[in-house]
Amino acid sequence: MEQYELLWKYQQVDMELDQYEKEMRQSSNRKELLKHRDFLLEQQNVLKKIEADVDIMSDRMEALADEITRLNGSVSEAAANFEANRPQDIEEAKKQIAAMQKLISTISRYESELAKMRKDSEARDRQQREVRVRAAKARAEFDRIKVLYDEEYKEAAVKLEALRKKVASEAKDIKPEILEKYKVIKRHSTPPITRMHDDRCGGCNMQLSAADKDKVRNGAPYVECENCGRIILVK
Repeated sequence: MEQYELLWKYQQVDMELDQYEKEMRQSSNRKELLKHRDFLLEQQNVLKKIEADVDIMSDRMEALADEITRLNGSVSEAAANFEANRPQDIEEAKKQIAAMQKLISTISRYESELAKMRKDSEARDRQQREVRVRAAKARAEFDRIKVLYDEEYKEAAVKLEALRKKVASEAKDIKPEILEKYKVIKRHSTPPITRMHDDRCGGCNMQLSAADKDKVRNGAPYVECENCGRIILVK
């Protein structure tokens, strides 16, 4: 049998294999499994983000607490020094009081920030618990569907393997360079081989060029479509 007719037969089983693989990918159980997998990955990323935020907040809260303690010590020291060494004039007294007030204002600002961060930390804890609950439910559903899909895939894999063997068998008598040409065309045009209909490409329906019509009249078994690149069988 002529090589391109063998290739035509090969295409029939190759397209059947492609269609079956597509049907397997479109399985409702597979889609549900992927949906829950993606949701779990998303929740894992959310947890990592929360944990990173909590670590940053913990470091900042610790630094604020230390700074508040230090500043309170500075205020106590300044107050004690003010009582023990009364300023000689009003201007000096104002300067010392202003310095203490500045320290107290800074402490107040830090305490406000610390209180806010504690609330944020509590909110992050709640969020973390909620995410873990959602993830646990999604994991349970993922495991349930995976059992169903694994059983479904086991059955489908038998037919899939049979089709793959059939495709390999049809390819045995086809020259490697012709088979490679088929695969190259398939990357952009499916199916790669078509028949000629009323001097037109059966794939894209474009009229054959004058040069290709001459080839057909001269007995060429096939031509290549100048528009879509498909192999057009003449017979």
